[in-house]
Amino acid sequence: MNRRETFLLVGSSLVSVPAIAQETPRRGGVMTVHFSTEQRILNPSLQASTGVYIVGGKIQEALVDLDAAGNPTPVLAESWESSADGKSITFKLRAGVTWHDGKPFTSADVAFTAMEMWKKILNYGTALQLFLTAVDTPDPLTAIFRYERPMPLGLLLRALPDLGYISPKHIYETGDIRQNPANTAPIGTGPFKFVQYERGQFIIADRNTNYWRPNLPYLDRVVWRVVGDRAAAAAQMEAGQILFSPYSALAISDFQRLARDPRFEVTTRGNEGNARTNTLEFNFRNPILADIRVRKALAHALNIPFFIENFLGSFAKPGTGPIPSVSTDYYPAGMPQYPFDVAAANRLLDEAGHRRGAGGVRFSLRLHPAPWGEDISLFATFMQQSFAQIGVRIEIVRLDAAGWLRTIYNDHNFDLASGWHQYRSDPAVSTTVWYRSGSPVGAPWTNQWGWNDPTIDQIIDNAATELDVPRRRALYADFVRRAQTELPLWMPIEQIFVSVFNKRLRNVANNPRWASSSWHDTWLAN
Repeated sequence: MNRRETFLLVGSSLVSVPAIAQETPRRGGVMTVHFSTEQRILNPSLQASTGVYIVGGKIQEALVDLDAAGNPTPVLAESWESSADGKSITFKLRAGVTWHDGKPFTSADVAFTAMEMWKKILNYGTALQLFLTAVDTPDPLTAIFRYERPMPLGLLLRALPDLGYISPKHIYETGDIRQNPANTAPIGTGPFKFVQYERGQFIIADRNTNYWRPNLPYLDRVVWRVVGDRAAAAAQMEAGQILFSPYSALAISDFQRLARDPRFEVTTRGNEGNARTNTLEFNFRNPILADIRVRKALAHALNIPFFIENFLGSFAKPGTGPIPSVSTDYYPAGMPQYPFDVAAANRLLDEAGHRRGAGGVRFSLRLHPAPWGEDISLFATFMQQSFAQIGVRIEIVRLDAAGWLRTIYNDHNFDLASGWHQYRSDPAVSTTVWYRSGSPVGAPWTNQWGWNDPTIDQIIDNAATELDVPRRRALYADFVRRAQTELPLWMPIEQIFVSVFNKRLRNVANNPRWASSSWHDTWLAN
């Protein structure tokens, strides 16, 4: 089996693998999961992140999720409708649902979560719900979202699988939400109940015997094993100690090797809703990087096709901007690009007044790569070597997940940062927030660069509140054109996450964000 067959990535399309013949689900068993990066929070109502969803998405639930075809499907909300002007969206909630502590789930939980968590704290949520003014609760099973400007129903439904998790009001209504003990011992309505979290070792959740879906879940327990070392995680998979490794957490060489082992499936299947781009982020507080000529020079200094061919292979292709090519609705072609051109890079740096000094060095910068995947680490080293060729010395600063998030988003103590941006079906869900000003300090994966562009802010707000799809499409083309021209950050590589499954697992990868969703119907064969 060659690499292209293994990873099923052909251009921008995913090729389906043959379905397993219908089997009778088996009850019981323990699903063990590779957990590569701890973020010191497990509540997806407060932090939108695959590292949070991988645990919290089994314990807490959103109003809606995505079905196998990628369409919104009911979870805690049974139905929804929008007013003609888009300023009022009504959710009818599911009856008979209880929190893990036995309290009833009601519209009061939805209103509290939306107004106090999504709107004020949740990264991505603060931008998405910018014009949310109130959530009315005329009865325990009705929540009416009121907006100052129109909220396209399609946008909201596409966002809620990631940005629509609900937390219990009775747990969070007193005290500081950010410091609540439930943030690391979550209480939800989901198929699994939190049991224990030992930092650096494991997290355990057991079957919720009072789950609202009849006779589900099948599994008795889920155990997330904290394994930061990629080689150790691959060894544990081969030994049967880990059954699932999500989100491209293993080494690329191990993907290739495990794909040849008949015990495993190595695939992008189940990640279609989590397309990602590699990022290069500039801190505008550094006057060197506030000069657009320097940012463009750094982009021109990177031979992206060479890096992909030699390090990523069929896992990736060159990116063209913040909206990836998998977005059939909103991808705009013909946007400004920065091809590899060392002469142009040197010329721009000279024009910016950064002449070479001793040893040919123009200036030095610190680069903080995120600790998520091997490709980020490899890209950091590649940037260090590439930038040296144009006289820019790079110090790579490597931190753990919590330290990296704090350094970039709270302390803003960096020059360059590099990580992943995830595209989730619509640009307003988790993309434009990287560019719009005004996100709270500390909100991960938002504009914390010290960059403020009122024009792009207005384009983003107008697109997010435009009900007419063709007009939204045109506005997002304007957004990408300006983003690529001003270049507050750069997204030069496009990928889809790779998952590794032990084939004993059944009902896996059956929706486009499977690693983040609930696993209520997953089961384990003998």
